[in-house]
Amino acid sequence: MKLTVPQKVKRKFIRDIYINREYSWLLFNKRVLDQAMDLTNPLLERCKFLSIFTSNLDEFYMVRVGSLYNESVSEPQATENKTRLTAAKQLDGIAEVTHKLYELRTACYASLRKELGKNGLRILRGEDLTPRQTEECRKIFLRHVLPLLSLMVLDAKHPLMQFENERSYMICQLEKEGRRMIGVIAVNPSLDRLYRLSGEKKVRLIPLEELIRLFGKYAFTGYTVNAQMLMRVTRNADFDTHIDDSDVERDFSEIMKKKVESRAKLNVVRLEVDDRESKLKDVVLKILGLDAKFCFCDERFFDYKFLFSLGGYLPPEESAALKYAPFKGAVSDELSLAPSLIDTVFRHDVFLSYPYDAMTPVVDLLEECSKDERVSSIMITIYRLAHHSRIAELLCRASENGKQVVVVIELCARFDEENNMYFASKLQEAGCTIIYGMENYKVHSKIISIVLKEGEDLKYITHLGTGNYNESTSKQYTDLNILTADKKIGEDAVAFFRNVSICNTDFTYERLLVAPETLKSGLIRYMDREIAKAKDGGEGYILAKMNSLTDKEIIDKFAEASAAGVKIELVIRGICCILPGVAGKTENIRVVSIVGRFLEHSRVYCFGRGEDRVTYISSADLMTRNTDKRVEIAAPVLDERIADRIVGILQTMLADNVKARKLCFDGEYRKVETLGEPLDAQDKFLREATKA
Repeated sequence: MKLTVPQKVKRKFIRDIYINREYSWLLFNKRVLDQAMDLTNPLLERCKFLSIFTSNLDEFYMVRVGSLYNESVSEPQATENKTRLTAAKQLDGIAEVTHKLYELRTACYASLRKELGKNGLRILRGEDLTPRQTEECRKIFLRHVLPLLSLMVLDAKHPLMQFENERSYMICQLEKEGRRMIGVIAVNPSLDRLYRLSGEKKVRLIPLEELIRLFGKYAFTGYTVNAQMLMRVTRNADFDTHIDDSDVERDFSEIMKKKVESRAKLNVVRLEVDDRESKLKDVVLKILGLDAKFCFCDERFFDYKFLFSLGGYLPPEESAALKYAPFKGAVSDELSLAPSLIDTVFRHDVFLSYPYDAMTPVVDLLEECSKDERVSSIMITIYRLAHHSRIAELLCRASENGKQVVVVIELCARFDEENNMYFASKLQEAGCTIIYGMENYKVHSKIISIVLKEGEDLKYITHLGTGNYNESTSKQYTDLNILTADKKIGEDAVAFFRNVSICNTDFTYERLLVAPETLKSGLIRYMDREIAKAKDGGEGYILAKMNSLTDKEIIDKFAEASAAGVKIELVIRGICCILPGVAGKTENIRVVSIVGRFLEHSRVYCFGRGEDRVTYISSADLMTRNTDKRVEIAAPVLDERIADRIVGILQTMLADNVKARKLCFDGEYRKVETLGEPLDAQDKFLREATKA
């Protein structure tokens, strides 16, 4: 499915070598939607991609559109630094592209629904029902749905109501004894999204939305319902996490709790309706004070989370045939059979590539450290934890066993604030020292520092990674991890935690590059090295992988390197604000995006080839928020064997001709031409891990 963006909108979002950040994100989410139509994916997995596309768009409106809304009010004349667009102009363009994306989503769902029906799973619409099915649905509504609906009539005594963020409502035009008013049905979020009809060999499901459309009028006994419309609002979730001096004596967790609670009451940035022609739409827009361009129509659903549950309605063997084959991350014999993981790391660095390698060795190492008498302290940064975190349990156990455990836990991790507040409390109860990040800098680093004492000597084991200490996402996100006993890295790690504890960013580390002080400047220094090599007639080369590229200083340095003759190969999953292929500026830059079964999440920065090659793995994307406004780490890969493997991973991704999409000079992402045998990089890594 092609996203047809008007040329005037595209010209607005692309300027010289720059692509607007928000437009690039919308193009990324279109690539997610493409996976819902990609026949190389099993049917139920394609359904999940449609749901992910929708969830992504919801978050985009809550966070990015919310942020632009705030800026349009507070600084209406301010422009972003690449395409020079004001917040208002960006919002206008976003709205135009979003309307196109809704059209594609509607077509995608219609196609998937048809294919699901062919595979024995029919999702019914009201107009599809037979008289017998209609009566069964009426009984389902009266018994299971109606008792859980909340009602309100808007009249002179109740002129307004607070529509909750991402909650569905039905708005009805009511009439009683010649008086007209508005009725509101608030749909209970705990209601099932799908109900199975009885007496059928094939699976027939009726969605909750269809039941409410058909029978919602029954809720207003004594009224005539002249019109009805399903709706949902999206509210701005971009609240300020800045802490000033007046907050010093207050508990930061209590401050964050109040800020999180405020989300439900922030301004509305989007309205979704199921009938674009309904006059009720205009009534709601007036109540909300929202511009009509931010009203979007989907005739069936506002969220598609129910698509994740479809496999449960089919027999296990039929469901399995419509999903990816199950996979469990590998653990090498050396690690699984090792008497001591501590001693293994002392012998040589250990490399793990999630999800192809399991997270088990890291968890097992923490368990061993919680009991080993040599271990004096364990320090860790936490950004997002699994809801049932084994790592949190082991940190508690280590503290209870007398180890010094320091946990830097980021309470400002968006949408994980409540989960992190819960674990902060549990860890503190177990005796761990809790540090709530650094003042006005999010701590996004992924590092564990383990200090061991053997006689008079201190030894170190350091874990450095690109992803969170989250057992659940380690099975879904691709991330790179190194366990090392290098002394200088170990000393850097201890210094890092010491500096975080005293809110000090002004420090130069021996091996680590740490934002906001040395990460960007360190990477630019290596880029300058490659530029100098190219200008001297040698070969300059940069190979990098990240989720997003938005930092203008970095983008301009890439352009400078390209103009000097440096070959630059970038694997960027999501936002990319540099336009490759611009003559004399970015013609030596190649950008590839891969969206597949696993979420590409690792960050790698590699400079040069051969003996002078330098490779870093990092927690940081090349975004201004990461390089200037967060505490991030880039760690050198000291083991050449591991560096070779990491570069090999990236080279395989660059050779992908199944899932890869190439960013072209006109700002379009196009499928890479298939030369020779098809190569799906993620599938290749899976097969290799399965053999291992």
